[in-house]
Amino acid sequence: MFLGALLDLGLPIDGLRAALGSLAIEYGTISAERVLRAGVSATKFHLQESAPAPTAVGAESQAHQVYSHGHNHHDHVSGPHDSLSGHRDGHSHRQGDGPGGSHHSLKEIAAFIELSALSREGKDRAIRLFDRLGEAEAAIHDMPIDKIHLHEVGALDSIIDIVGIVHGMEWLGVNRVVSSPLNVGSGTVKCAHGTFPVPAPATARLLRDVPIYAGVVASELVTPTGALIVTEYAHAFGQLPMMRVGSVGYGAGEKDFLGHPNVLRILVGEDGASPSGDLVVVLECEIDDMNPQLFGPLMDRMQQGGALDVFYAPVQMKKNRPGTLVTVIARPSDREKLAALLFAETTTIGVRYQEVRRECLEREFCAVETPVGAIRFKIARRDGRVLNASPEFDDCAKAAAERGLPIKEVQAIATKAWLDRTP
Repeated sequence: MFLGALLDLGLPIDGLRAALGSLAIEYGTISAERVLRAGVSATKFHLQESAPAPTAVGAESQAHQVYSHGHNHHDHVSGPHDSLSGHRDGHSHRQGDGPGGSHHSLKEIAAFIELSALSREGKDRAIRLFDRLGEAEAAIHDMPIDKIHLHEVGALDSIIDIVGIVHGMEWLGVNRVVSSPLNVGSGTVKCAHGTFPVPAPATARLLRDVPIYAGVVASELVTPTGALIVTEYAHAFGQLPMMRVGSVGYGAGEKDFLGHPNVLRILVGEDGASPSGDLVVVLECEIDDMNPQLFGPLMDRMQQGGALDVFYAPVQMKKNRPGTLVTVIARPSDREKLAALLFAETTTIGVRYQEVRRECLEREFCAVETPVGAIRFKIARRDGRVLNASPEFDDCAKAAAERGLPIKEVQAIATKAWLDRTP
């Protein structure tokens, strides 16, 4: 469904064939067609697997019944650039070895991916995705990851799905994905080890900390592969964000539910709030019971952890106690790591956070020759026009110490040199 939606958006199928065709797997052929799902026109992705070559099959291999999740879905994802929505369709059951029914080890899958046409970053992402799937299966069966029989992980269509989606998302080039809460469906699903309630065990494990719900459709709507993909790419979960929609793609599932379109929708566009700004997260907490000596090392740790800015402000807290407001500005991807640092390095028992937009001037550094030596200046521009230029304090302090001058005098000398420079 995900690949169908990407193809519906314009992903060239020849490019997808090239990415998949470079794998060291005889996967067969891929194609796409237009279909209707509860009256909604969508693109259906097809994988026609090659017939397995005759091989000698051992008793242990014959005993394995391979179950594969054939498609990836979420209920509705929105993005940056994106909004994806849809519902999970069915799955397929296969037995035996050969391209259609073989299960591969994580080491074998990594070797296949290394021979693909994905970028280096794409290869690393695809390998990481399979590692996460293997870790989930190993944890459920309480077995070492290198001993687990990768029924769902190693099935050929899962390899095609994941490698194809990584290629498709690189082609799409979005910088932010927001998913709605996921409709996991209801009822039961048959897996290699028996019949389990929806969501299946691996799906439930992969969806930890993700908002989910059960809808009216008595079917599996999110599989382990689908859960893996949405948790890999979604930066946040919630309502459809404000955006200017540029294009919409629909990917069709195998099943056609009455009155319930079994499609995955991708909305691609520009952020509607502030196209020129970037998104940051602001973390805050108040502290009134911590040794003040710890605030200095805390700031260092937060900056080392990726914080864009850290600052403190005095506040009056409950019971009329003086306290300190700690504010951290960071990239959304660093939020969890920095929140964990705040809990570890301070006495706070709660951290607030919110995503906000910021707009920054273009910045660069340049060295300016002055009577006291070269001093670096931070130059800030907007639309090519210089709005601010300030000498770096560390350079001024070093020059002042070397020449026995007050720092403020060195700053004045440097500023004059900047103003007197030849354009």
